Amino acid sequence: MTINIKGAPNYYACEENILDSLPARLAGLNWTNGLLIHGDASWKAASPFLDHIDLPVKRVAYNGQCTHAEAARLANIATGEAAQFIIGVGGGKVLDTAKAAADEAGLPVILIPTIISNCSPWASLSVFYDEAGNFVEYTIFPRSTFMLLVEPRLLLTTPAPYLIAGIGDTLAKWYEADVLTENMTDQPLAVQIARNAAKLCRDILIAEGDAAICSLQDKRTDSSFLRVAETIIMAGGMVGGFGDEYGRIAGAHSIHNGLTRLPETHEQLHGNKVAYGILIQLALEGKFDEILTLLPFYRKLGLPTVLKELGVKGDLDRAMKITADGAVAPGESIHFMHVSSSDRVVEAMHRVETFVAANQGVTQ
Repeated sequence: MTINIKGAPNYYACEENILDSLPARLAGLNWTNGLLIHGDASWKAASPFLDHIDLPVKRVAYNGQCTHAEAARLANIATGEAAQFIIGVGGGKVLDTAKAAADEAGLPVILIPTIISNCSPWASLSVFYDEAGNFVEYTIFPRSTFMLLVEPRLLLTTPAPYLIAGIGDTLAKWYEADVLTENMTDQPLAVQIARNAAKLCRDILIAEGDAAICSLQDKRTDSSFLRVAETIIMAGGMVGGFGDEYGRIAGAHSIHNGLTRLPETHEQLHGNKVAYGILIQLALEGKFDEILTLLPFYRKLGLPTVLKELGVKGDLDRAMKITADGAVAPGESIHFMHVSSSDRVVEAMHRVETFVAANQGVTQ
């Protein structure tokens, strides 16, 4: 068994005013020329924390989608500018694009997340889509992020739906790591670390996720907000960072990938589709007691439990077939669960629809 461990960025800090230290950190490395990649909304949120800082960078907006072509475009700009480093400022797709561009250009990357929605700031991989927003693949990079700087007050600009989706996405860390490792005998220490981090994700998010959303709405960086933020960013990233293929993705993310084939789900956030995927994965495992445990939590946060809550209307049988076919496509992680039949996935989706309808009154 070979496990490639990229457990953490080279440097990580989560504290107020951490961004003020960035010029000195760059100077200490003799870095005098970089490229800063951002999105429109992310720069609007981050500029109050960065405008007063003298950074030796050229700012470039990304095109709104993490594609191979966009990463290559930005890498070419970095090369043309003789950049020594790349800074990514934004949400998951911006940061994934910055990581991919840095890898292609052979440069270190510094990440500054503006929202709490996934573990992209921590993970040494990028998820690629096509121009239409359909999932293509994810790529693991040979180097970890060089520096990850988290300003808690900046994270307070996270729209509440993104935090809720981030909770859904990170909740999957436990269920996917569990199905990949529960039958392993003599687990390597790295896998045990990954499982413990994944279990921490589940426990903290269920216990404090609702409180963190309230803190966000009240603009408070209290203990619940910080614990949930670091759970999503750090603990979530550690699962794959230490577990490698035994801690990355399984059924829930394959269902997400299948859902991207439905145009009506393109407006849904990544974590919402993954959260729905958790329920389908649990149905495939026959773990309906666990689905019953999760339903009140999902309802409290507004996470989707059935297809109509993902915007899917009309012919559900057709939508299920398209989703299932995508979920079991060659190379999908659901095959790690020994699931390769589209019909089996469709059956699981039908069973979840029926089970949720039969347990509408369950509140705890």
